[in-house]
Amino acid sequence: MRPLYNPIISAVPLTKPFIGPEALERRTGIPIELRLGANESPFGVSPKARLAMAKALEHPEFYGDPEGWLLRAELALVHSIKVDNVSLGAGIDELMANACRLFVQPGDKIVTTLGSYPTFEFGAVACGGVIHRVPYVGQRPDLEALVQTTVDLKAKVLYLANPDNPSGAFHCRESIFNLVSRLPRDCILFLDEAYCDFAGALLPVQSQLLNVLRFRTFSKAHGMAGLRIGYVIGDSEVIRSFDKVRMHFGVNSIAQAGALASLKDTEFVASVVQETAKGRNEMVDYFGGQGFHPLPSSTNFLTVDVGDRLLAEQLVETLLQAGVFIRKPSQPPLEGCIRVTIGHTEQRQLFYERFESSLKAIKGSR
Repeated sequence: MRPLYNPIISAVPLTKPFIGPEALERRTGIPIELRLGANESPFGVSPKARLAMAKALEHPEFYGDPEGWLLRAELALVHSIKVDNVSLGAGIDELMANACRLFVQPGDKIVTTLGSYPTFEFGAVACGGVIHRVPYVGQRPDLEALVQTTVDLKAKVLYLANPDNPSGAFHCRESIFNLVSRLPRDCILFLDEAYCDFAGALLPVQSQLLNVLRFRTFSKAHGMAGLRIGYVIGDSEVIRSFDKVRMHFGVNSIAQAGALASLKDTEFVASVVQETAKGRNEMVDYFGGQGFHPLPSSTNFLTVDVGDRLLAEQLVETLLQAGVFIRKPSQPPLEGCIRVTIGHTEQRQLFYERFESSLKAIKGSR
């Protein structure tokens, strides 16, 4: 007799939130030369972080600090908060899954944007949450509709990515303050700020609110995606509750050492942000010159409206055959878009060459 699943898990569809470039290489047999589909940093990690991780590797037999005290203390210093206001996790995905375990019960209503980063939903559904998706408006999350839907449904959790993935759109601090002020008292906002290093006018971290959790990562500007480390900021009582559900050795010693050193290397991170902005402006001009419409972006990627879903799909597949990994949104009104990570100078030049060749091949086959 087969073991019986938890009924909630039995109802969860078996889907993959992200098909990695390795899986695409196995499918096509074609090596990927340009990884521009997962928004990994093309600039790698800080040299100081690399040295710190090499030193930590001298003792792989030691467990990492289960409290992550040194890194949490530095994060508290950087954000002018207390150590009790921050908890670590193996990336934002794990932190959001744990937050769902803390707040979501079977039948609770969850509100999110249709098309925004979907991995949050896996944690919510696995806890029995019922997802309600609000469409984009004008190719960006509709804050007004998100708030109104949350109020009307008496939703337990509202998820918002700011800046948004995959649109790249950013809502300023005033807009976020207004959204938070209108939420029901028993609703909590999961504010996914994975790309916050590339944006300005953020909601001040020092303004701790009982009904807001801020999720951040070292995967993007810090270039540590493969090391899996992120953090969540919130009210101290809520943050202490993460100790009830998290894996206490979930963030390894190498990642902690690297993140601490990278956090202190402000010049390196600033250079990544600066070079990303430079590359983003260049790519906006490039795609505009090709007759396409780049969406405004406050991230390390650019989402480009190419006109229709078929062309977007053809570009993704044709570029893959040429060794270039990009992605495309699947939900309207972004289904006619492609999403491209902003690479360094050499990567951008190679991408332009492959893009133009792919576009020519597609037009020639029509």
